[in-house]
Amino acid sequence: MPALALGEEPVPAPPAPVILVLGDSLSAGYGLDPRQGWVWLLEERLRELGLPHRVVNASISGETTAGGRTRLPALLVQHQPTLLVIELGANDGLRGLGFGVIRENLTALVRSGRDSGAQVLLSAIRLPPNYGAAYNDVFQAMFQEVALAEGVPLVPDFLAGIAEDRNLMQADGLHPTAQAQPRILANVWPLLEPLLTPEGTE
Repeated sequence: MPALALGEEPVPAPPAPVILVLGDSLSAGYGLDPRQGWVWLLEERLRELGLPHRVVNASISGETTAGGRTRLPALLVQHQPTLLVIELGANDGLRGLGFGVIRENLTALVRSGRDSGAQVLLSAIRLPPNYGAAYNDVFQAMFQEVALAEGVPLVPDFLAGIAEDRNLMQADGLHPTAQAQPRILANVWPLLEPLLTPEGTE
């Protein structure tokens, strides 16, 4: 590194790019030690790969798409993320909210993130089997429709390989165990990794 000229101020390093995770209890790590959740594991992987990104977990247990829509503008201003991961909708589905309302909120979340300059990754959620295959199919298709309409990548099934394995779910049958968290990251990573470099931008 060349020596600085007399009176020359050092150029500050650019801020680390931020990955903002906006989710519910599935990303907040309900029932787990904070260092066991998939978001923490994501941060560990980034460090192992020598990537400069900083992860901000803005997930809250019980959060809905409407709640996330209310909170997101301030989060975008505060953290100025380069990548927004949206993992919301499960609580809307569990409460039986109308598909139109959920779709509108998801669309608004995606557009807010994109309008702020962030790339957006959307995650599709599968509801418990007792909600019925027909309802669940329409519910999951809604995420695909939003991702396609808005041109953003989609994690097709956030809990793939987990929700159907009781050994990977907590006693309530809704929240994954600590052992399931690496699998969640494995579901997210193939869609997230291409967005970490300039080559992954459009």
